[in-house]
Formats: sequence, C-alpha cells, structure tokens
Amino acid sequence: MRLQIAKPAEHSAVVDWPLLQRLDDWTIAGLQDVTGLHRHVVRLVEAGDTTYVAKELPDPLAEREWRLLRELTDAGLPTAEVVGVVTERGSDTDGEIDGLLITRHIDYSLPYRIVLSGRGLRIPYLGERVLDALAGLLVRLHLAGFYWGDCSLSNTLFRRDAGSLGAYIIDLETGERYPTLSDGQRRLDLMIATENVAGDLDDLHAGGQLAEGIDPIATAEAIETTYCRLWTELTGADEFDVRDTSRIDQRLERLHDLGFDVAEMELHTTAGGSKLRLVPRVVEHGFHEQQLKTLTGLQTGENQARRLLNDISWYRAVLEEQSTQPGRKIPETVAAARWLEDRFEPTIDGVPPDLAGKLEPAEIYHQVLEHLWFLSEAAGADVGLGEAVTSYVRDVLTPAPDEQRADGWAGDGEAQ
Repeated sequence: MRLQIAKPAEHSAVVDWPLLQRLDDWTIAGLQDVTGLHRHVVRLVEAGDTTYVAKELPDPLAEREWRLLRELTDAGLPTAEVVGVVTERGSDTDGEIDGLLITRHIDYSLPYRIVLSGRGLRIPYLGERVLDALAGLLVRLHLAGFYWGDCSLSNTLFRRDAGSLGAYIIDLETGERYPTLSDGQRRLDLMIATENVAGDLDDLHAGGQLAEGIDPIATAEAIETTYCRLWTELTGADEFDVRDTSRIDQRLERLHDLGFDVAEMELHTTAGGSKLRLVPRVVEHGFHEQQLKTLTGLQTGENQARRLLNDISWYRAVLEEQSTQPGRKIPETVAAARWLEDRFEPTIDGVPPDLAGKLEPAEIYHQVLEHLWFLSEAAGADVGLGEAVTSYVRDVLTPAPDEQRADGWAGDGEAQ
C-alpha cells in the first residue's frame, strides 16, 4: 500500500483508518453514508472537528485527481482541500481493490438540490444565482488553463456569500490543466456545461423538487451569455484616447467590482499614435477578500468581504464624526481594529454556542446587518445592532438548518 498525505500534522487521523479494506467494509467511528447515486463508493468520515470525504476509484484516476486538486488549490481556485491518496491497496477475494482519494469536506457547502429547491433556506436561491456562480467558476478555471470536461451542478457545491453564492468544483476526473486553453476547448467545455445543467435541472423538475420560476432549458442556455459577458470583461482589450487616462481607472474599478484584481496590464499605442490599447494580464480573483484579510485577519467569501469592508468604512466615518478632534482622519487599520472590537466580535459573541455553527461567522454578520436594516425600516429609526442580534437569533437563526455539513452531499458526477 502507498499512502500520500498533503499535511500529515493536520490529518494524522487518516493513518489509523482501515486503508487496506474496501470502503464498503469500513466500520470506524464517525463513518456516514452519502445520500444519492454515485459512480464510485463515497463515504463521509467525521474525525473531531473535521469532516472528510473518502472516495474509491481506480489508482490512475485517484492519482490524477490528487495531482489536479493540489494544482487547483495552489492556484487559489475554489475546490475541496485534498488530504491524501491511497494506491496499491492489493486485492481480496473479490479482486483488486481500487485506490482511495481523501478530501476535506467543504464546510457550509450546499448541494444544488437544496439550493434550487429552496427547502430549509431563509431565502430561496433561484436559478440566476446558481447560474452566475457556476459561470463564474468556469471562467476562473479557464483563466487558469483548466479544462473541466464535465461541468455540471452535480459536480459542484455552493456556499452562501452575502446574498450571492460561491461555487466549488468537487469532481475532476475528466479535467486537465494546460498552460492556456484554446477558444475551441473553452467552447466545448461551455457546451458540455450547458447540456449537463439542463439535464440536472430537468431531473429536479421531473421529481417536483425544482423551485417555482426556474425554467430548466432557459436557465441552462443562459450560462453561455453570462460566461461570455464575464470572460470579455476580464480579458477583452479597451481602446481609448491617450488623454483619457481615467478609462484605466474605470476598467480597474469594474474588475474590482467583479471581485478580480489585475497583476499586470499592457498599454499599446496604436498606429495613429493618438489611441492606447489596454489589455489586462494575469487576472486574479479575491480582491476584496485579500483587502479584508489584510485589515482584520478574517477569511471570508468575496461578497462577504465587500459587505464587511463597507461596514468598516461606515464605522470609520462614524468614529471620525464622533472624534474630539474635528477633521481628524482615522487610519483604516485603526478603524478596522475598532470595528472588530466594537461590532463584529460582539455580534458573533451574541450568538449562543449551540447555534454558532449553523453559518459561517461572516455570513452571520452579513445577515444580522440585513436584519438590522429591515427592523429599522419597520420601526422608522435605527434599532441598534444589539437589538438586531437578539431578534435575528430568536426569529431567523434558531429555526434555520445547520449548514456546516448539509445533508445530501452531492458529487461524483451523479444526481441524488
């Protein structure tokens, strides 16, 4: 047997698992079945505070996914954290035993069937939000030179991100990484995505599990429009008058609004000499995430980071207005530290420990801000953050489902 572990110090529990046995025969503590149909045997294993996903598949495929998951993780792309791979497991009376791929379960992730049915969610996420998340994921993968080959809702998990959704690729069996993708490779991947999503949605609709207002075919076909619009914005060239340099700032602002940053840009003077051609290079995602992490150390989704940064900016203005030194500007780092102490931490501490794990802290804070706005609108005045936290915990969070590990994990290319 050959066992490879990415971070042995963090995942030492894996070593004690019965790795030489078929996954079907395991009886260890914390082992749970996974709902739905899958091409391969898949199990969840809870070990302390960490939940793992173990999947059996032939050695070459296990090794391939192990390599690709590490490459995507190193590139900062949204996917499951790879933990280990087991190959050369020998044989038993039933023949050769397949390899074993072990990943870390993506906490607070939701399978598409829960997202698109709206069941158990405070706000049903309809087709366009799933569509935007999936198209955005495909664009990010293509920018990194990754050809998926089997993009579908079944092979994706979703996480709340301040009113929107983030998408994570969880099945890479048909994928491959290249230095760059050709237009033909991108078009083929997009066509496969459209067909697969239409099939996923049609299955939900046939089973009476699709939320009202979502048309399977129209939603699937809209993926191409969303993808092309985002791809053009991120990679397209702009041509503008040499004196109109504000266009550079406007383009950068649009990219930042989409959550992307530009590590490099090229400017070319055209033949006439009076025009500049702007071409973005090395587009990176997570602009606001990185800003917030630098200021506060908090790790969040992109839209969560944008929301929290806006709240920090608002609180900074409040602190400056209340300052005993009129006109004095408070440094952003100082305002962020005060915000953590005065607003974020008291809000999270106001959630009872038995409810705190239902949602990520950043998502809880975002939802409290939303709740505060609704309460204040109804009251005709600001009701205050403390009252909003109490009301939110009582009326919203308590009856909400626990999303740290939602039942019905999907993946492995098969619908549940």
